Amino acid sequence: MIYTAWFMDLLTLVAFLLIVLLGSYVQAVAGFAMGMIIIAVIGGTQLMDLPVLAAVASFLSLINVLFAMKGHWQHLSAAIFPWLALGQIPAIFVGVWLLNVLNSDDRHLLEILLGLFITLGSLSMMLRPQPIAKVSGPVACVSAGVVGGLVGGMFSASGPVMGWFTYRQPLPVSQIRATLLVGFALTTTTRTLVVGAQGGLTAEVWLYTGMAIPVVLIGTWAGRSFVSTFSEQAM
Repeated sequence: MIYTAWFMDLLTLVAFLLIVLLGSYVQAVAGFAMGMIIIAVIGGTQLMDLPVLAAVASFLSLINVLFAMKGHWQHLSAAIFPWLALGQIPAIFVGVWLLNVLNSDDRHLLEILLGLFITLGSLSMMLRPQPIAKVSGPVACVSAGVVGGLVGGMFSASGPVMGWFTYRQPLPVSQIRATLLVGFALTTTTRTLVVGAQGGLTAEVWLYTGMAIPVVLIGTWAGRSFVSTFSEQAM
């Protein structure tokens, strides 16, 4: 039994690190999807407790963003980012609160919501967003920020919402990617502060985060180094 438990722990760790590597590469290239990939595979297979996994994903996504944005801050879109942020911040608090309530009182409903999120989020990433004629106005941006902040607060994975919305904007991919990454930095920082204030940054969270940081740096470096091989249309 001891060896079986040890093997399962090792299997969980290896799977977690491989998924983190893939997610950090994809996010460095496309500007989103790291949290979605981690939550979908690790959370969907119940290899880790969801609140712990979401806290770890927040830390790792922030590290990915800080590294991926080096030298690209000038591409941030001033037209949509402030409005997205205005919607995101209050919704993050609601999302974290919902996660804690459901994790304590109704795990079955939480698992159903996670399944729906994974399914709909995956479908949204498979669809090619058709660019709209002009940049969305404040109301649309704030609304997208609210929905993104809500799922970001719950699952630390707002990529399907924010990615679909921003990739529909008639903007260069460089601006879309930078805007998404800075938006995720805002989400993950806010979420981490909220979880930390609630005592949710446990030893397990720090352990998994510490082991995954080198993997995130490798995946992000690979994404930055080989992003030029993709055309904007392919992106």
